[in-house]
Amino acid sequence: MRIVSTMPISEKYIKPVSEKYDFIEWIIKDNMEEARPWLSKAEIFLTLGFDTLAADIEKAEQLKWIHVLSAGVDQMPFDVIQNKQILLTNTRGIHKIPMSEYVIGVMLDHVKKTLFFHEMQKKKTWERRRDIGELYGKTLVVVGTGSIGKDIAHKGKVFGMHTIGVNTSGSEEEFFDQIYSRKDLNEALSQGDFVVIVVPLTQETQNMIGREQFKAMKENAYFINIARGPVVKEKDLIHALQSKDIGGAALDVFTIEPLSSNSPLWTLENVFITPHVSGVTASYTQRAFELFVKNLEVYIEKKGRYINIVDLERQY
Repeated sequence: MRIVSTMPISEKYIKPVSEKYDFIEWIIKDNMEEARPWLSKAEIFLTLGFDTLAADIEKAEQLKWIHVLSAGVDQMPFDVIQNKQILLTNTRGIHKIPMSEYVIGVMLDHVKKTLFFHEMQKKKTWERRRDIGELYGKTLVVVGTGSIGKDIAHKGKVFGMHTIGVNTSGSEEEFFDQIYSRKDLNEALSQGDFVVIVVPLTQETQNMIGREQFKAMKENAYFINIARGPVVKEKDLIHALQSKDIGGAALDVFTIEPLSSNSPLWTLENVFITPHVSGVTASYTQRAFELFVKNLEVYIEKKGRYINIVDLERQY
């Protein structure tokens, strides 16, 4: 059994699995270019999800299972995967800790004026401000109530925030004081002091946040996107920020990445930019591999249930 990975994995993680299943041939590479020549005989393929072409899967004659070492599967070649009836799983769920901490961090930076005081420090300027805010009592709207969304709401409630969630059906979820269905999205957005977008990118969610939604938000609303860039109409976001329709934004994802140096987002004073790192942590590889190993045991032993099977029709 050959397992090919396009992400480097430490020998300390592989060794115990190899000792248990000594018939596995591990091909661990640093990227897709290095892994591609080994794919034709691979039975299991570990990928980051953005590096895999339809042609790669077509040529992988023995491939039975693809495990994506991230939550996002929007760039996977679903047609060929479905045609070849390949099992597809991902690492959904392991991102909730770093991504919820990221959201809490940028919200605290915003209300406590952290970036302002850092600039004053660089200038050796002692300038006190009295407009420093709190998270306590603020309303947090989370669009997407999966594991990450729930953990954001959970941490928000620790700070005494009122939590509102938005999901497809409007079904109740833990840690949310209120839930709205997606058809009532604008009503939910209108209440948020902070609005967090954390939905998967699908045909239904692409461009779901545009001018109408920004107009529905409070003028001082702080917008946080940790989902995928194309969920938001970037031109409408830029217009909302330039026109002060909303108070500001923390953006970790963009329509095209890396973000072009010509984008006006770089120079807007009410924007905080990070390069798609909200889910990145030193513990990432360990957590991702542990989840894969649980599924590998199901695959080999042929008993138990897989974690995070991706619905090939819904594409998430």
